[in-house]
Amino acid sequence: MSTYLEKLGILSQMISFAKADKEIKDSEYDFLLGVAKQLEVDKETFDSLFHKKVEKVLLKSEAERILQFHRLVLLMNVDQEQHLVEIEQLHNIGLGFGLPQAAIEQVLTVMHNYPDKVVPPAVLINIFKAYNN
Repeated sequence: MSTYLEKLGILSQMISFAKADKEIKDSEYDFLLGVAKQLEVDKETFDSLFHKKVEKVLLKSEAERILQFHRLVLLMNVDQEQHLVEIEQLHNIGLGFGLPQAAIEQVLTVMHNYPDKVVPPAVLINIFKAYNN
């Protein structure tokens, strides 16, 4: 599992992504808070991340990077809206993670086939596996 600093970096990246459309809706905040709880980051520390920068941490394993990409896809769709700036930013984050471009594009396409655009983890993993073989 990630170190505490990695967890803060994960949350900081997600908060920055949520701000891409210039506002954080209640549904996005609630989703982010849920991730913070999963990562065992207390609410006070979590809330402080909205006002300070945390050192960017590169997730070591591909599995961690895919998981973070999946979290960001879920975050983008939690408010039932997609903005071009979010899609472009998510695409660039995936590329920055070293994920295959074709897999990123496939995830962004197939998400429309699922209720609330929630791509099941098994589907997401199979997409990335197909491009790593």
